[in-house]
Amino acid sequence: MMTDEPEWRRLNRANWDERVGVHLGPRGYHSQDLRAGHGALNAIEEAELGQVAGLRILHLQCHFGRDSLCLAQRGATVVGLDFSPPAIAAARALANELGLAANARFILSDIYAARDAIPEPASFDLVFITWGTICWLPDITEWARIIAHFLKPGGVLYFAEAHPAALVFDDLTTVSDGRPGWFAPYFHEGALEIDEERDYVDPEARLTNRRTHQFMHPISAVVTALLQAGLVLEWLHEHKESTWRMFGCQTEGADGLFRWPDKPWLPLSYSLRARKG
Repeated sequence: MMTDEPEWRRLNRANWDERVGVHLGPRGYHSQDLRAGHGALNAIEEAELGQVAGLRILHLQCHFGRDSLCLAQRGATVVGLDFSPPAIAAARALANELGLAANARFILSDIYAARDAIPEPASFDLVFITWGTICWLPDITEWARIIAHFLKPGGVLYFAEAHPAALVFDDLTTVSDGRPGWFAPYFHEGALEIDEERDYVDPEARLTNRRTHQFMHPISAVVTALLQAGLVLEWLHEHKESTWRMFGCQTEGADGLFRWPDKPWLPLSYSLRARKG
């Protein structure tokens, strides 16, 4: 990395470098299904994504490649990109272990440098981006342009993310009844400077690189950026479930998704499909 790396990226990268070891640890992500040859995505993606066999897929912000390899096991050819060296090293090692290296290639790069890192414009049938991704990015307009740059004409984006209405709240400001309290305005502009030692997968982990910069992106901003980049929105779904425990009060269902304990007060996540014209 260059010495003039922006502070937001440097802090976020250090945080994610550390998370790799946590997520590969005994209380992290489980990969038994992958090793058994039938890796599963979260229930939301399983219901919406459809068949991927024969597709060429670009997985942006792929972390250590678990979902990339699930897609490769289903017959796709996958290129995964992430800015964390430990994450990419782990992804490549896991691909080799599973015998999927021929179908899953992993590239170390910041997402905003993706055009240079993967000099293959308009060559992907599907761009796949899910869960906890755009909150780390300051420029959603450029994010959308990068997606459009890599999609073939007629290619599609599948995107799933935490709902920004839910991100207004956080357990750090819990109110008297145990529910999350106000955290950040929906329309907050600029970076949110956060000091948080918890990890969303392993509740016992305590991070040393705890300072991060995160960004709020209203759904209107995401959709507008994609439309301006030349994509056509096919559908937008709001979900009363999340794929991880966003708040301590949530209950886990048999499908592995987390819900409000009584009523679906607010959407917890959303997903969309957009096609390049």
